[in-house]
Amino acid sequence: MFNRLHDTLSDFFQQADLVLLGLCCGCTLFGMVLIASATHYMGTGSMIRSVGIQGAAMLIGLAAYILLSVVDVELLVKHWKIILAVSILLILLLRTPLGVSRHGNRAWLEIPHVPFSIQPSEVVKIAFIILLSKQFEWIKEQRRELKSFGSVVMPTVHLLFMVGLIYAVSSDMGSALVYVFIFICIALVAGIAWRWFILGGGGMAAAVLALYYLNKLPSHMADRFHVLFDHSFQPQGVGWQQTRGLLALGSGGWFGQGLFNGTQTQAGSGSLPARHTDFIFAMIGEELGFFGCLLVILLLTAIILRCLWVARQASSDYARLVCVGMAGMLIFQTVENIGMCLFVMPVIGLTLPFFSYGGSSVVTLYAAMGIVSGIKKRALMNWSR
Repeated sequence: MFNRLHDTLSDFFQQADLVLLGLCCGCTLFGMVLIASATHYMGTGSMIRSVGIQGAAMLIGLAAYILLSVVDVELLVKHWKIILAVSILLILLLRTPLGVSRHGNRAWLEIPHVPFSIQPSEVVKIAFIILLSKQFEWIKEQRRELKSFGSVVMPTVHLLFMVGLIYAVSSDMGSALVYVFIFICIALVAGIAWRWFILGGGGMAAAVLALYYLNKLPSHMADRFHVLFDHSFQPQGVGWQQTRGLLALGSGGWFGQGLFNGTQTQAGSGSLPARHTDFIFAMIGEELGFFGCLLVILLLTAIILRCLWVARQASSDYARLVCVGMAGMLIFQTVENIGMCLFVMPVIGLTLPFFSYGGSSVVTLYAAMGIVSGIKKRALMNWSR
């Protein structure tokens, strides 16, 4: 047992992507400092608890990174029926007594004696990327090209099923949109004909506009889009979060007000909202200024580019699509979260990858990057033969 563990770790340090791991750890440790500052106003006990939970999630994430660096994702996907069944079960568990609602979304599972809640839509994203990539590879093997209507039906049904299930069970449209962007990224690289993107995008835009003007969109969704085009709309209501976030960002200047010194960050609960989760980027802007925000963006960009670099080195089309899917997940969450704080994107409850507080998010991200590391490892092994 000990010898096997030793061999596994030795193999990991020799061939895994330690650059990617270093970037992930650097972001998480930096994020823990930011979380400490963001929760300082709540008292020392709350601050220590938040940082401790994030640290525990990081350790679990590291274990997941090591494990999934060793596991061959191309062998793992052969058990696709089990992966799909577990994914559906995790989401359906939200309708059991384990499911809890926050901010109108029943999107979290609270398991007794587990110190942090689990967000199934976060965990299932990895399964979705693995299965969707395999679908596109299978279709290309069968049809050799992805231009006909029949070639896009199966993956589109997969997407609609997952998005529909998540929204029906949890009402979490923000997480559902991540799946849509992942689909677009994988489909683009797989070679889906552009006309299907134009038709699909045009159809979705027309449907949303029609629902908006016919007053058929849920009021909270319509208001979140309305406030983007009219920042004076309900400044004490739906526009409150983004108004405060933009104010915090703008007050930081070039170098910020200093950690544990932000005017809004260190004020009471009626000030900057969700400062350690959804609006942590606004907190960074206030306390670390423009250069602090730039550093965060550069670190996340480095992780995304590393995923795309591994995609180029991948030993198969399937592995390449998986890496692109992981990069797409990071791109959407990063752009949406920052855009939310800049008041140019709607508030949909997405955290900033690696930096925001959230146990299930951190573990999922490390697991995803572990899969990318494993793909890089196997590409290196094939090259060296």
